Amino acid sequence: MFGIDRQVYYRRIRRKNSRQTKAQEVVLLVGDIREKMPKIGARKLYYLLSRELKELKIGRDKFFDILRANHLLIVPKRSYHVTTNSHHRFRIHKNRILGLEINRPEQVWVCDITYIGKRDHPCYLSLVTDAYSKKIMGYYVAKNLNTQSSLKALKMALKQRKSNMLTLIHHSDRGLQYCANEYQKELIKNKVLCSMTQNSDPYENAITERINGILKQEFMVDKYHQEIKITKQIIRESINIYNEQRPHYSNHMLTPNQMHCQNQMQIRTYKTKNSCKNVLATV
Repeated sequence: MFGIDRQVYYRRIRRKNSRQTKAQEVVLLVGDIREKMPKIGARKLYYLLSRELKELKIGRDKFFDILRANHLLIVPKRSYHVTTNSHHRFRIHKNRILGLEINRPEQVWVCDITYIGKRDHPCYLSLVTDAYSKKIMGYYVAKNLNTQSSLKALKMALKQRKSNMLTLIHHSDRGLQYCANEYQKELIKNKVLCSMTQNSDPYENAITERINGILKQEFMVDKYHQEIKITKQIIRESINIYNEQRPHYSNHMLTPNQMHCQNQMQIRTYKTKNSCKNVLATV
């Protein structure tokens, strides 16, 4: 009566039901991963689910379409809090990693402090990250910005250091915490060279900015608004998942722990777009 063949009509219904069933399976698979990594991006999800998606005969574009239709694509949000006080009486060191080719673990450690609290529960996270593997080597959560917090993160990283014979550079901004005498004595004691940014260009410490963004945007460590004890537990679990389970694009989709156990692969780099210097940065 409507000019449509009966077989075509029912075949269309079966295809629609099949697509909906596959989409539901994909949503469930994504949900399982995002229980641990709430805001992990679509590209990394596609990598982690590649075997299951191949069995479902779903390609990358179709996978992105399913995420978009179910409002599962992540829109990054940015917020900035100043945690660096570079107006102090201590010595400022030169930038040793400008133009340096990073080709092994424990060649360069990058350090930073990021704000993860609220006005009534202020918290600061000190991080020490390996520039080659992107592994978070040391961290500490505190209610203040004193030198001891950064020093505890450094000591945790030094305990995980595999070799004291290879040259290691400690790179940070010019904050008071990193320039303080007690912090510098710890670096000298462990034969670690000190390097610092020379201006306010964020690309001079791009890796730390990226790691801060991952912890805040994907793991939402600054959204829980809890007491310091619970916040420390959240940070511990988030960093363990980041180091052990999250694939990293600059690591050729290896996890930071996997990348840290070898030195044969060359890290991916991108050319800075907004920096005043014609150098390469890593992410």
